[in-house]
Amino acid sequence: MRIFLLFLCPIIGICQNRIEIKSVQLFAEIGGFYGTAKQTPFWLRSNQYGIVPTTLPLATFRTGLHRDFRFTPVDDRVPTKRHDRFGFGYGAELVGNTALGGKTVLIAPELYAKGRAGAFELVVGRRREVIGLVDSTLSSGSYSWSGNALPIPKIQIGLSRYTPIPFTHGLVSVTGFYAHGWFDNRGIIQHAYLHQKALYVRIGKPNWPVKLYGGFNHQVEWGGTTGELSDGLIKNNRLPASFQAYTYLVTGSSLGYNRSIDTTYYSRFDRENRVGNHLGSIDIGVEISTRNLSILLYRQNIYEDGSLYYGTNLEDGLHGIRFRNRNPASSGFRITGAVAELLYTKSQGGRQFEAQNKLRGRDNYFNHSQYRNGWSYFGNTIGTPFITPMDDTRPELPRYGFFVNNRVRAFHTGLQGGFARNCTFQVKVSYSQNYGTYEMPFSTTVEQFSSLLQFGLPLNQTGLLLTVAAASDQGGLFPVSNGVYAGVRKTWDYYKYRARRI
Repeated sequence: MRIFLLFLCPIIGICQNRIEIKSVQLFAEIGGFYGTAKQTPFWLRSNQYGIVPTTLPLATFRTGLHRDFRFTPVDDRVPTKRHDRFGFGYGAELVGNTALGGKTVLIAPELYAKGRAGAFELVVGRRREVIGLVDSTLSSGSYSWSGNALPIPKIQIGLSRYTPIPFTHGLVSVTGFYAHGWFDNRGIIQHAYLHQKALYVRIGKPNWPVKLYGGFNHQVEWGGTTGELSDGLIKNNRLPASFQAYTYLVTGSSLGYNRSIDTTYYSRFDRENRVGNHLGSIDIGVEISTRNLSILLYRQNIYEDGSLYYGTNLEDGLHGIRFRNRNPASSGFRITGAVAELLYTKSQGGRQFEAQNKLRGRDNYFNHSQYRNGWSYFGNTIGTPFITPMDDTRPELPRYGFFVNNRVRAFHTGLQGGFARNCTFQVKVSYSQNYGTYEMPFSTTVEQFSSLLQFGLPLNQTGLLLTVAAASDQGGLFPVSNGVYAGVRKTWDYYKYRARRI
C-alpha cells in the first residue's frame, strides 16, 4: 500500500507530499494457569498491572483496542517516527480471570483517551505506566510506580517524550507531567485523591554517544473520609482537602513550622507532619551508546519522611544497569537486552525517628498512620513488588501494618532475546533477603528466590502468538509454589495511509 501511495506522489504534487500512518491495534488472548500451590508465583503476577491475581486463577481472557497518534516514518531502517502536531488516540482493555470455583472477575486495566497539541499530551482515564528512570521491560520495577498495581484513573497533562528546550539546540531536553487521580474506596479511607508530578532532564543530543539524565517523581495520597481514625489523626472524620491543603501537599510543605495553622481543620498528626502520604524518588543516570550497544546506568534515591533531605537514608535506593543490543534482528539466537539491579531499603534512616533534633529515621516505607492501606491500590503494591503486603506473605510471619516487609535487600537480573524466526524468550531471576519492618522485624533473615522463564512463539505470519511461561517461588517469604501459564493471542493491526502535502 505504501508503494502504491508513493506512485501517486506526482499526481498529488510532485515530491511535495509525505506518507502519514494512523495505526489501530486490536488483540484477543485466552490462556490457562496451573500451579502446585494456591498462590500465583511472584514473577507470574508481579508488574502485570494487577491483571494476574495473587490466588492462582484457572483461566484468563483478555481483549483490547488501541489507537495511536498519526505519525510519519522518518527512516524505514530505524523505528523512528514523527507525530503530527495535533492528534487523538485511545485505549481500552478488558481482562477476565476465572477461579477454580467458576467465578469470573472482570477488570479494566486500561480505559483512556489522549490528545496531542504540539509537544504536550493530555490523557484522561486509566493507562499503563512505569514512572522513574529505569528499564521498563526487564526491571524488578521502579521504586514508587512500577506497574505492579492496576492503573489509577487520573487526568494528566505533560510531555510524553524528551522535548528540546528552545535555544539549547537540542542539547537539553525535558519530559514530565502533572496529574490528579482518584483512589478506590475499598480501604479504611474513602474518596481519597492522588496528586502526582514528575520532571526529568536529558543533557545530550539523541545521537550523542553519552547522555546524562536526572529528575524526580512525587506522589501524594490525600483527602478522603473515614470513621475509623482517632481524633489525633483526623478532624471531623475528614482529612484535609481544601485548596489551601492542596497547595501544601503540592509543594511538600511541612506544617510543623506554620504557626498560623487552623487547629479546627488540621489534626495534630497533620500539624506535626505534612498533608497527605508523600513518597517518590530522585533519579540520576547515564547512557552510553555505540554502534552495536546501549548501556544505561541508573540510581533511584528514595524519599518519604524526610530522611533523604537529612541524608540519613542514602544507603537506600534502586541501582541498575541495562544493556540493549542495537544490531538489527536476525533469525538466529541473539540477546537483545539484559538488566542487573540491586534494591536496598533496609536503612530507612535508622531505627530512631526524632524530629526537632533532625535525625528523621524509621521511615516505614509504603506504610502510613492515616492511610492504613499504605501505598497500594486494589490490594497490590503500587511501587516495587519487593515491598510486600501482608496477604502475599506466609501467614506465620509477623504482622504489622499493611506492608509487613519493607526492609529488603534484593538482587535481580533479567535477560531477553530471540531465536529461530521471530521467536522470543525472557528470563527473570531474583534473590531477596527480607527483614520485616522496624516496628515488627522478622526473627531471622527471610530469604526468597523467585524466577521466570517465558517464550513467545509465533504460530503464523498474521499475528497469532503462543506464550508459554513457567515461574517458581522457593524460600521463606512466600508459599513454595511452581506455576505455568500458556496462552494464545491474536493481534490485528490496521494502518490507514494518506499522502499529505508539505
